[in-house]
Amino acid sequence: MKWQVTFYNEKIEEETLGFPKGILANFIHIIEMIEEFGPALGKPYTAPMGDGLFEIRAKGKEGIGRSLYCMMKGQEIIILNSFVKKTQKTPKKELDLAKKRMKEVKK
Repeated sequence: MKWQVTFYNEKIEEETLGFPKGILANFIHIIEMIEEFGPALGKPYTAPMGDGLFEIRAKGKEGIGRSLYCMMKGQEIIILNSFVKKTQKTPKKELDLAKKRMKEVKK
């Protein structure tokens, strides 16, 4: 059975699909691998962020894109938040937002 990737809402889907071309191409490649093999790909594709939160690590010549996601019952992952990284560390506000959304979808 394949994994299904969905978005928290339409705005997140638009933001994610609005990544610069190179980052988006890498993101789509990683999503295809997740659908085929499951979300536990590990680095350089995915990484755990703690408390059931994970990140998709998309890179392109334009920079680094991140999509934070969680896993649901069945074989579904929900992309909670996406952004282009500007610093080494994942911004706290992006992490906090993803954690808040994860609590909402897990209820």
